[in-house]
Amino acid sequence: MRWNHLILLPLLALAACVPSKPEPVPQPKPQPAPPAVVEAPKPVRPTGEWIDWPLAPGTWVYRTDARGSLALFGPAGANATVTLRCDRSRSRIYLSVNGSGHSGTFLIRTSSTMKAFEPVQASNEPPYVAAEIMPRDAILDAIAYSRGRFAVEVGGLRPLAIPNWNEISRVVEDCRS
Repeated sequence: MRWNHLILLPLLALAACVPSKPEPVPQPKPQPAPPAVVEAPKPVRPTGEWIDWPLAPGTWVYRTDARGSLALFGPAGANATVTLRCDRSRSRIYLSVNGSGHSGTFLIRTSSTMKAFEPVQASNEPPYVAAEIMPRDAILDAIAYSRGRFAVEVGGLRPLAIPNWNEISRVVEDCRS
């Protein structure tokens, strides 16, 4: 039996040399991926002449408030696509288009003429870009008498063909009187 102990002793010593199971290394917590930067698609310019562009969807609504009268155009239940406001305290009319990121000029086209304005950021929430127009400017008469529509083109925004309804003339006349 002693021989058995002698044989087992080296085996036992050899077994003691086996390393123990290593402790798991803590895995670093995964960092969330940075949000993907998605650029808004460039506005697509309608094809053909502006007079043939499809009209923007919506209707005109006339209102008055403490600053003066205004006409709002756009789909029901949504922010106005286009706003025409008489600011009586400044004696100015503002034609505003929903959108931001404008560049270049604010161009108004009618069946008889066109005129470019320097765009100004009218508001940020929701974003609107505007043209500041003097109440007696002939472009307002040209909009009112344009053949069924006028167009607004602002660099960086989608060009719009807008129907010219009586609400436009009401705002202009309110500001002129």
